[in-house]
Amino acid sequence: MTQPRDGQALWLLAATFVVAVAGLVYELIAGAVSSYLLGDSVTQFSLVIGVFMTSMGLGAWASRFVTVPERGFAASQVMLGIVGGFSAPVLFLAYGYLEGLHAILFALVIAIGALSGLEIPLITRILTERDAMQHTLSSVLTADYAGALVAALLFPLVIVPQLGLMAASLTFGLLNLLVAGISVWLFRERIGWLLRGAWVAGLAACAAGLIWSDRIVSLADAAFFEDNVVLAEETPYQRIVVTEWRGRYRLFLNGSIQFDTLDEHRYHESLVHPAMARAPRRAEVLILGGGDGMAVREVLKWPEVERVVLVDLDPRVTEMFRENGVLAALNGRALHDPRVEIRNEDAWLFVRESEAVCDVVILDLPDPRDFAVSKLYSREFYAPLMERVSPRGVLVTQGGSPVFAREAFWSVVRTWVGTRNPARPGERLTALPYHAYVPSFGDWGFVMVTQEAGFREADALPGGLRYLSEGAFGAMTVFAEDSGPLEVEPNTILSHPLVRYYEDGWAAWMN
Repeated sequence: MTQPRDGQALWLLAATFVVAVAGLVYELIAGAVSSYLLGDSVTQFSLVIGVFMTSMGLGAWASRFVTVPERGFAASQVMLGIVGGFSAPVLFLAYGYLEGLHAILFALVIAIGALSGLEIPLITRILTERDAMQHTLSSVLTADYAGALVAALLFPLVIVPQLGLMAASLTFGLLNLLVAGISVWLFRERIGWLLRGAWVAGLAACAAGLIWSDRIVSLADAAFFEDNVVLAEETPYQRIVVTEWRGRYRLFLNGSIQFDTLDEHRYHESLVHPAMARAPRRAEVLILGGGDGMAVREVLKWPEVERVVLVDLDPRVTEMFRENGVLAALNGRALHDPRVEIRNEDAWLFVRESEAVCDVVILDLPDPRDFAVSKLYSREFYAPLMERVSPRGVLVTQGGSPVFAREAFWSVVRTWVGTRNPARPGERLTALPYHAYVPSFGDWGFVMVTQEAGFREADALPGGLRYLSEGAFGAMTVFAEDSGPLEVEPNTILSHPLVRYYEDGWAAWMN
């Protein structure tokens, strides 16, 4: 039996490490893409991880049928480089141009998992058959686990911010093909010309895909969005897209529209001014979410405002809407105002760590599509948040559509009603639901909250409003029969019924 050089053994351990990094990166890309496009990140990541691990087991089982382990290892890396490398482009393009994504998503996850599962058994066989190491399996597993750790650390900190999901999958596809190429050369006596040709074709395809990745992204965006994409960027937190058509701009986060400049004033005026008008004092204002600065713009229309703290998780969003001239103009350069302090922090942690007490608190948070956001609509978040509101202060939150997601909206209301009142222990908070029609969203709901027994009379609205007017608010508190109150569960971090209500409501209308 041929005795390998020590270099071959070291190479196979290095290959194990690299393949482990690439395999976990593909898994994380699939989970991230599915959560971006399908929502509910916990469910999507759980399904992707479960199917991936099961498929690895299938691959390990199938390895027993590989008669030439060197050839099998090289072939699996060629296929893994091609399938994994093109996983993100295929998923984004499929979502844009085809009906349904789940079948393609899990077909890719199964293929990548099975090909990854071949790695350890085949490398172990190669080393064992050639008497390369005394502790073969333990060394291979150590390299594999170390690679997984490196991938887990690099993915959110380096890979996504620097490459984006599309280029990342193609880059690691090339990395797998590099492993395959070195393996083809090292074991050339056992590798046929057909496999060598497949390796060359895969390498050329992934290289071309990486070179043209920007165009692939543009092609996918063109399928998603009706307007011209003027800005598209992936951050560790989300995918940001800004579109434009004839001077009309739209912001999308993870594929969900956040505003359309044609009617955003309806949403932001309805969110901000009813609460500001009913607060007896408006010097200190806290805004959670709303990194686009539109809510800040509305708050600054009140001359009594002395300080606004804007807390938004993604620093890239606030940076874009502060530094990009076109985008900054949309919020009236509100983020440049010296009264505005921007804090790029997790709202959950900020509320627990802050000791500030504010006159008005405005929650301009994303819809509760998944558990990560749903926790910001829970009793466990609302209770400490009310500690940040002065005893006579006013809080307001957007609550989703009482038409498209009726149960979800009233779950938000019930959650507020059931949250403890720090100013009046033993008594409930006062919650006032209302709604406004925003063409981009449909009928949209809000909830205004105070620790007082009721709301004071509203002060006069500031000038320059385009939608809200004196006397209009009364009608906004009246709900139709098909959008009015329901008996629903309050939202907690233990049960998260809000996510289910949200998904079921929108699915009933959109599917």
